[in-house]
Amino acid sequence: MTFADLFERAAAFDGDLDEADVRRALDDVRSTADGDSDGTDGNDEAAGDENAVADPLDPSPARVVADADALAADLLLGGDAREALDALRSHAWTTLVASDPLLDDAEAVIASLAAPDLAADWRTAVESWREPIAQPPGDHPALASAYRGGAMQVVSLDPSLTGPGAAAGLRDRLPVSVREPRAFATVFDPAKLYPDAVGGEYPGLDRDPRTMAATSVDGDQHG
Repeated sequence: MTFADLFERAAAFDGDLDEADVRRALDDVRSTADGDSDGTDGNDEAAGDENAVADPLDPSPARVVADADALAADLLLGGDAREALDALRSHAWTTLVASDPLLDDAEAVIASLAAPDLAADWRTAVESWREPIAQPPGDHPALASAYRGGAMQVVSLDPSLTGPGAAAGLRDRLPVSVREPRAFATVFDPAKLYPDAVGGEYPGLDRDPRTMAATSVDGDQHG
């Protein structure tokens, strides 16, 4: 299942959705989760050491988090969110960082606004793209993913994260910039980023963003 297949299926849901609908759906998902949570993850004991929260990785501008609303908007709306994430899908040396709770939220939003089977197939595709990061229970999924996963950039539709006041407060605590999809697509310059992130001369696009394979180009790391 490629992203092109998923985008085609999502386009069949003619619900006149917009970013506000996605934001409301995510707010509903997270408020319900907060109300139901007892501060523990019921899967932790079964998963064992796989879910152990490791020390934060070294920050890199080539490591990016897309919040659950941006991930859902990429699939369901296209537009700015898809342009932003296509920039990452087009470059195998970039890394999409995401914790399981972050993907849980995005899958729930897609299921509520479209269909559970589409959400499940999207989850399978994005699982092969993202680099998983364990996060402490109760932390904000996007910010925890960025902090634990060494991501210096977050793409989000949440005004509480992208507003000027929030941005200044986050920079005091984390080496991260949070931008709306349009702003991220505008400032993300792979030609300038590549020499520092990887080294050498920028080779151009190295992956088809719509038909990318289930495993990464180098075969041993999602990115």
